[in-house]
Amino acid sequence: MTPPDLDTAHLVALAAALGWASGVRLYLVVFLTGLAGALGWVALPPGLHVLQSPLLLVASGVLATIEFVADKIPAVNAFWDGLHTLLRVPGGAVLAAAAFGGDQAQWTLVAALAGGALAATSHVAKTTASLTTLPEPVTHAGVSLVSDLSVPAMLWLSLSHPAVFAVVLAVVVVTMVGITVVLFRFLRALTRRLLGRPA
Repeated sequence: MTPPDLDTAHLVALAAALGWASGVRLYLVVFLTGLAGALGWVALPPGLHVLQSPLLLVASGVLATIEFVADKIPAVNAFWDGLHTLLRVPGGAVLAAAAFGGDQAQWTLVAALAGGALAATSHVAKTTASLTTLPEPVTHAGVSLVSDLSVPAMLWLSLSHPAVFAVVLAVVVVTMVGITVVLFRFLRALTRRLLGRPA
């Protein structure tokens, strides 16, 4: 039995989930999405069929495993997140756009822009949170595990309950922006204090 094709609501939710989750764990997103399609759990849109290829599944699986380990080591994670600033945002934009497969040009462009914006939001929040927990490995590992679990949860929710996903995503994005602002101010004040400047 083949899974049903995704309707527009599911495509919009999937595009948003791919964009947001790519800012957190790009390789895990590619691996889980491709695996779900390859196992027949989801009928992926044509633009995402490439994720089902065995070569891409192996490559993304290996990279997701490396990222999982790297993210648990604070100093390595800081370097990893810095490097992936160049990959996660465009990756989120490309995956979100691919959800529409180029067949609907306007939706594809909107998905690319929104996916890139969501990837940037989640990436900045994750990186800022990682930097503020850098000296404390237990808190850092906890934040990392929450990130790991959020990716499959949000992908599943987007495919199973797109309306609920939209509400959850809105709350998560607003929360992430708020946390980023607070943590950025904390980092700025800490930097000024270390440099002997008034806060």
